[in-house]
Amino acid sequence: MQRVTGVIMAIAILEVFLFVYLANDIIDSNFITWQQFFSFTFVKIFAQVTFVAVAIHAWIGIRDLWMDYVKSHGARLVLHTVTILWLAGCLIYSAKILWL
Repeated sequence: MQRVTGVIMAIAILEVFLFVYLANDIIDSNFITWQQFFSFTFVKIFAQVTFVAVAIHAWIGIRDLWMDYVKSHGARLVLHTVTILWLAGCLIYSAKILWL
């Protein structure tokens, strides 16, 4: 899962770099230029897929970190819960930004 999400994130980074490289007025890049880029539905969908991939990638990494270094089961449960809530909130916020 880490590799799959890593590939999705790498493709997203390349997409943004290509946009920046190919944009005509990148020196005068402003909010309107980025708004036009994200006006395409497939860009929004891929951006949301990328946010989901980042959340999954982060969850796997942080979960392993908590399991390896936090020995108290209670503390680990609290940290897992807080991590899940934080990542879920980030996903909801990313959807709000992209789709509203």
